[in-house]
Amino acid sequence: MHIENSFTVPLTLDQAWITLLDIRRVAECMPGAVLDSADGDIFAGRVKVKVGPVSLTYKGQAEITQRDEAKHVAMLVAKGRDARGNGTAGANVTMRLADDGGRTRVDLLTELDITGRPAQMGRGVMTEVSNRLINQFADALAGKLAAEQTAGATVAPNPDALSAPASEPAASVPRHAAPMRTTPPSPAAAEINVLSLAGRSIVRRMWTGFVRLLGRLLGHR
Repeated sequence: MHIENSFTVPLTLDQAWITLLDIRRVAECMPGAVLDSADGDIFAGRVKVKVGPVSLTYKGQAEITQRDEAKHVAMLVAKGRDARGNGTAGANVTMRLADDGGRTRVDLLTELDITGRPAQMGRGVMTEVSNRLINQFADALAGKLAAEQTAGATVAPNPDALSAPASEPAASVPRHAAPMRTTPPSPAAAEINVLSLAGRSIVRRMWTGFVRLLGRLLGHR
């Protein structure tokens, strides 16, 4: 059975080549897949899929049999058996990468050999299942890459602070400079500050005026 799939990844061509062939890194992005072991280009695992009304859990082994970094082409051979005895599955997969304007287009060509109940579903059903799995994988991989990029992002240090002499603080204020305010004072605070600057002279003047006014009032009585 011949199946073709395509998707894109938000990576450059060289980055996509390294990432997609890192099985440990991308296995968790494949829906229903569990990686049990990996030794170089040989790895073993399980994958759970549903084909029509049939639920299957294939357990098997896969191997990257060819890598052509210059052409960005790789080949993978996989085979497995359903845990409940519902047949076997084997696949020869050719992966081709191509630049797509800063992203990478991935074309998969799969020759699928399947036995048991799933084989009775026909090519149309198998293609639909394959497309759904590949699309879910592509979405999960894009999400993983975005999360890794966010987690790895750091704030660049201030070069002036790094180059400042140890004897002087990098953010020191000149001696004659006015203190810097981060926020303007409120009207109430401004009024309090003005009174404190006037000091006791204002209090004396107010008291003197009050005494004079009181004396005038008493003198008229």
